[in-house]
Amino acid sequence: MTSSSDLEPEAAAAPGSAATDPKRWIALAVIGVAQLMVVLDASIVNIALPSAQAELGISDADRQWVVTAYTLAFGGLLLLGGRIADFMGRKRTFIIGLLGFAGASALGGIAANAELLFAARALQGAFAALLAPAALSLITVTFTESKERARAFGVFGAVSGGGAAIGLVLGGILTEYASWRWCLGVNVPIAIATALAAIPVVRESKAGGNTSYDVVGAVLATVGLVGLVYGFTEAAKPDVGWTAARTLGILATSVVLLVAFVVWESRVRNPLLPLRIALDRNRGGSYLVFFLVGAGLFAMFLFLTYYFQVNLGYSSLQAGFAFLPFSVGIIVAAGVVAQLMPRVGPKPLMVVGLAMATVGMLYLTQISGETGYLSHVLPAELLMSVGMAGVFIPASSTALVGVDPHDAGVASALLNTTQQVGGSLGTALLNTLYASAVTSYLADNVRSPADVAQLQGDALISGYQVAFFWGGMMLVAALIVAIVFINAKKDDVPREAALAAA
Repeated sequence: MTSSSDLEPEAAAAPGSAATDPKRWIALAVIGVAQLMVVLDASIVNIALPSAQAELGISDADRQWVVTAYTLAFGGLLLLGGRIADFMGRKRTFIIGLLGFAGASALGGIAANAELLFAARALQGAFAALLAPAALSLITVTFTESKERARAFGVFGAVSGGGAAIGLVLGGILTEYASWRWCLGVNVPIAIATALAAIPVVRESKAGGNTSYDVVGAVLATVGLVGLVYGFTEAAKPDVGWTAARTLGILATSVVLLVAFVVWESRVRNPLLPLRIALDRNRGGSYLVFFLVGAGLFAMFLFLTYYFQVNLGYSSLQAGFAFLPFSVGIIVAAGVVAQLMPRVGPKPLMVVGLAMATVGMLYLTQISGETGYLSHVLPAELLMSVGMAGVFIPASSTALVGVDPHDAGVASALLNTTQQVGGSLGTALLNTLYASAVTSYLADNVRSPADVAQLQGDALISGYQVAFFWGGMMLVAALIVAIVFINAKKDDVPREAALAAA
């Protein structure tokens, strides 16, 4: 990943520095489009998932792979992608990431079966892991003057924050009026056009120093995480379950691989994840908060999507707009939080934000087939959105408290990694708990074959309620972590980190 010690001397030494380059704002626009596509793709498929599941015959246990294949590959390979971008060339990696993302999106758009769709989503995540850190590094080297850099990071943060909202609405429009396949296919022309635009306006840069890559660490971490998700998926299947030897064997192997990853990182000369970064109290607490928030929050989108479309009968477009208050709430509240943090410090904002998000998530356990959007879903969305703004910006800042300049890039990237990995594992685990609850409800209430169709809606509601409850418990765990571990004061927080997060 990019470190400030690598970047600033490099930029200063360049003749005709980037600070006077008239193309730098055009370059920011190109980079912003790429970042928008990466963020958008994490949310756009949520709205399309019910249609894709029906067409390809994907089971309830396996449907989460459409989401987790992307987020696992993205999060698991992100740190390695940053190292590759630094040493192979950020512009070159950026363009390769765009073209690879286009190819993977095309493959997913024409997928004839579930397996090919899952593979395409994993490929998208892998190329996004090249693209995203390259984009962030390019902003750092393109804007060398502090005020311009802060402004550029502000634009970048706004694009990242708005991408989820755009993805939800665009996913609804494409699924409603074209096909769920266009939720993937739309990336192809955008990615190719962005790659072509980057050639003349984005400047190449590389980091000096050791160019070795910790491939072993990346393999151990990614395979271990995939194994955990696979184990959770097997547990969701009625003919397998949690106690089956197959499930236990997969989960045990995954834990061994993840322990091996930690041991390897503590001994290898150039680790993918320097453990000193995560072992600091404030930084480690921030990563754990992001992990738990990702675990609870990602699944919320999945289950609300099915509640909207299956239980409330919303169209894909209506479902997309139903999520809009959540995204808008985060964007609006983020500006307020960014102004408050220098005055009150990060911890009070995180604690209040996590408490609000927890109340919102637990309020969703009260939904039923008779409750309405305005009475139950909208208040929960608004509570969670304002609460999440109070978490994301302070945690993004405390993740950099006391970090060595050489480690700043890795410390920043690790936040995205933990959120993506948390989202992957949380989605898989909560989908398993959801499936078990649905099965149990039907087993307890069906008296004749005719009851199945009549009780199906109530069974799904029961599954959603269980998933939202445990999602809320993950947010409670994040709240406890923030209370116990975060002790940074307002003067300890890097100012530029807050601006970038906002």
